[in-house]
Amino acid sequence: MTHAHHSRVFGQKKQEHILILASGDRVRHLTIRPWMAAVAFCFVGVFAIGYLLATSYLVLRDDLIGATMARQARMQHDYEDRIAALRAQVDRVTSRQLLDQQVVEDKVDKLMEQQLALNSRHGKLGSLLDRAENSGLGGKATTPLQSYAPEANDKHASLSGADGPAEATPDNATLADVPAKETVGDRADRVFSKVTLSLKDVEQTQRSRIAQLTSDAGGAANAISKVLTRFRIPVPVELMKQEDSAVGGPYIEPESADDFDTSISQLDDALTRLETVRSTAESLPFQNPAVGKEITSSFGNRRDPFLGRLALHSGIDFRFAPGEKVRPTAPGKVIAAGWTGGYGNMVEVDHGNGISTRYGHMSEILVKLGDKVDRNDVVGLAGSTGRSTGTHLHYEVRQDGRAVDPIYFMNAGLKLASYIQ
Repeated sequence: MTHAHHSRVFGQKKQEHILILASGDRVRHLTIRPWMAAVAFCFVGVFAIGYLLATSYLVLRDDLIGATMARQARMQHDYEDRIAALRAQVDRVTSRQLLDQQVVEDKVDKLMEQQLALNSRHGKLGSLLDRAENSGLGGKATTPLQSYAPEANDKHASLSGADGPAEATPDNATLADVPAKETVGDRADRVFSKVTLSLKDVEQTQRSRIAQLTSDAGGAANAISKVLTRFRIPVPVELMKQEDSAVGGPYIEPESADDFDTSISQLDDALTRLETVRSTAESLPFQNPAVGKEITSSFGNRRDPFLGRLALHSGIDFRFAPGEKVRPTAPGKVIAAGWTGGYGNMVEVDHGNGISTRYGHMSEILVKLGDKVDRNDVVGLAGSTGRSTGTHLHYEVRQDGRAVDPIYFMNAGLKLASYIQ
């Protein structure tokens, strides 16, 4: 009872576990406490788990290594495919840029050819424009040629600002996502279109100028020819190039010439014709020998101042001051210089085409037979020699040896004033 009662009051006493080890006469005992059992249990559990894991690793190691290698291979293949795709896109961009560069170079070459053609045309025009200016057509009033085509050294430089290939970065995995920009080819097309239009404008200006000069030269030549025909002066035909006896060769069809070359040829022919008739007109006495001077006696029948009866006056008399300079009305050659009957001191100048002029009653002659004179040369000084009533200049024009009214030539000179000097 007492023991049972004690147990109910104080609880049952825990029993201790004792491990007894006997070896011969020696006996050892070890009390196993709860914590020692827990440690031993944990150790055994850890060992068992480690053993199981090690065994599982040894069993599954090949599968794990194979799976890891397969995953790495897939990742490598993915990266290689990605790099190959980017490289292909970069190659496409580079190829497109090279193609654009070739397009730009082709366009530059084409523009340079156009400019060289314009420069060549301008060189051909140079002499024609000078001739037109000398002919009084204002040939220099033309649009100057400018350089529009890029220099040959700038062919590649023009691409230096072009968009380069996109950099292959993780954040830029594809070039398709890059916003579209104006390509080199598009920019070249836009720029070269403007330059081509400018060159065409210059070419059109040249063509218009050539056509205008051709028309003006033809009109001037026709006007001069009309006057020459009225005076029965042979109208010169187009000058022919001097033939050379030391030329030859097989006949070959001429190279095809464009409209510009045809226009140049037409302008050259028109200027040649104008220069020819203009030179002929300038060699004839169409000028007034005494601008601003009073006419004291005109051409035709009049009462002779000495005989008082009707007589033919073969020239025009101009009032001059004594000793005033007398100049010829056209260039020519002196065919008479000296005392000539009623003319007194007289100079006659041959102008060709059967036309000559006489200057009479001079007080002094300043040229001699055979001299070549121009309009600015002085052939003598005004006076009152021969059959004269006072100081004056007797001016006479003779055609084929017959006296004609000088006023006709002077009136024609007024009409030709804008064409001849």
